[in-house]
Amino acid sequence: MVNILWTIETVTAVLLIVLILLHSPKGDGIGGIGGASHVFASQKSAEKGLNKLTGIVCAIFIICTFLIGFGIVK
Repeated sequence: MVNILWTIETVTAVLLIVLILLHSPKGDGIGGIGGASHVFASQKSAEKGLNKLTGIVCAIFIICTFLIGFGIVK
């Protein structure tokens, strides 16, 4: 069972890296200070789906980490 959790954790770790890299940058850097920021611009449907998928994969990764780390599953 632990081997399955390690496999799931490895796959979700790689998937999480890919999903985070797919996100579009939201920061405007120093341009945001002068009011040139587009923070409240509407998100596209794909971006919302990407955010949701990233959250789900992150939750799976954290749960697997706790199960392995605390030795709950043997």
